[in-house]
Amino acid sequence: MTLDVSRREMPHSTDKSPRLAPGQRLTDGFPVLTYGGVPKIDLATWQFRIFGLVEDEVTLNWEQFMALPQSKSHSDIHCVTTWSRYDNDWEGVRIADMLSLVQVKPEAKHVMFHAYGGYTTNVPLDELLYNDALLAHTHDGAPLPLEHGGPLRGVVPHLYFWKSAKWVRGIELMAEERPGFWEMYGYHIHGDPWKEERYS
Repeated sequence: MTLDVSRREMPHSTDKSPRLAPGQRLTDGFPVLTYGGVPKIDLATWQFRIFGLVEDEVTLNWEQFMALPQSKSHSDIHCVTTWSRYDNDWEGVRIADMLSLVQVKPEAKHVMFHAYGGYTTNVPLDELLYNDALLAHTHDGAPLPLEHGGPLRGVVPHLYFWKSAKWVRGIELMAEERPGFWEMYGYHIHGDPWKEERYS
């Protein structure tokens, strides 16, 4: 299956759409919310794996990842705990570009992010092909701090921020939707802020 990786506009990006999702409050800060400890990650041994429903798995080291075409995006954050932060500048690799490195099987419809520390979260495959969906290593012009998911985190800005997994180390392509860590503990399986899909 050849993925359509043409640039797609994010939902809720029209001038008529509200910028602040319902039930949210604006903050100038960048709160740190983490379950458990912050993993220790050595870039010398760091790896990123694309696996599951692909013809051939791909594993990249940090140098190989950084040699991929780099993209920038500008987006807002909406956290399920009700804070929102406007005007975040991200730099990294578009998820659509990452997925173009593998031959995705036709039955693949969902993705599971896997992170150092054991965290997982699920997202529909189609929703990772928007132009603002990145694997980001830079935030607001500086390397992403460890407490915010550095060296690499997913950025899926049209969903609640728990879907933008910290410390990402892999993408698994799946046929069926499967709940990730927080989804198994009662968070919504999808997580659209404009529909207030906070909890199941």
